[in-house]
Amino acid sequence: MASRRKFIYSSLFGGLGTLLGKKVIAGVSYPTVTGNPIVISTWDAGLAANAGAWKILGSNGRALDAVEAGVRVTEDSINCCVGLGANPDRDGIVTLDACIMDEHGNCGSVGALERIKHPISVARRVMEKTPHVMLVGQGAQQFAVSEGFPLEEQKLSDDAKKAYEQWLKKSEYKPIINIENTKSGGHGPSAPVHLPNGELNHDTIGMVAMDAAGNLSGSCTTSGMGFKMRGRLGDSPIIGAGLYVDNEVGACTATGQGEDVIRICGSHTVVELMRQGMSPGQACKTAVERIIKIKGDKAGEIQVAFLALNKKGEVGSFAIQKGFSYALKSNKEEKMYNAKSYYQ
Repeated sequence: MASRRKFIYSSLFGGLGTLLGKKVIAGVSYPTVTGNPIVISTWDAGLAANAGAWKILGSNGRALDAVEAGVRVTEDSINCCVGLGANPDRDGIVTLDACIMDEHGNCGSVGALERIKHPISVARRVMEKTPHVMLVGQGAQQFAVSEGFPLEEQKLSDDAKKAYEQWLKKSEYKPIINIENTKSGGHGPSAPVHLPNGELNHDTIGMVAMDAAGNLSGSCTTSGMGFKMRGRLGDSPIIGAGLYVDNEVGACTATGQGEDVIRICGSHTVVELMRQGMSPGQACKTAVERIIKIKGDKAGEIQVAFLALNKKGEVGSFAIQKGFSYALKSNKEEKMYNAKSYYQ
């Protein structure tokens, strides 16, 4: 009976793959790396971010401090994907989103924040100094300034400026899959992006970590989709969508088309699936399949990826499309991994 069920399952998804005109993989295995402390983050920008986090984790520091420090490295870099030099919205204004969550379920978030260099640190102040979870727009900026964060002048990176000028010629928004991977020699916002029509898509770094005490925390920071509509928010600043931490179970972060991550409360879904006994990789895969079921024949047009860490120190990831990679650092290794994907 078990063999019959397996055959039916494989036939079902094989048929769906034929219907969508792409090859679908099923029953894949997931490499895991165990031990703590450990930190993982999305794309190859995660290598430098993980190194920043490890300065704290390697000294028996708290995971919360590590995930803040780690993504600040990316926010500090001059690039077109994260931070004040990143791709603007369609009105030419850079708006930043970020969230953070600790081992106690405390969380903070900012959305549509302008002229503040480190939105992740403002998100932490929201968590620690206000009764709220999320502040947005002018209110978020006002709070940041009251907390001593200086207002910076917006200055687009050279690549962001070129891309925006090119985009203005047509003013069309056409998301491109794996935009963080659309460059030579890299999979993240650490290298220049050169696109024919100036079209940019998902610009995020998400990080989760477990410290030597076995406690989990996570962070996520982004400039959002390049040339988005004014006021658009994706999944990155939303607790339970772009990031979720449950210290009894595990943590997850997401990247890709935020609207579709929001539809399934993606990171929370992955953590709950791990609570039910799934490995991080299987939980990420199941969440991806839920999105594919919703999107139907449009699933092949988008990218979403999840990256998860459970309480045992096991790591897993899964994406809709091939091309997503993540960085891992532990006492035993420091390297990039290519995630498994639904379509090959």
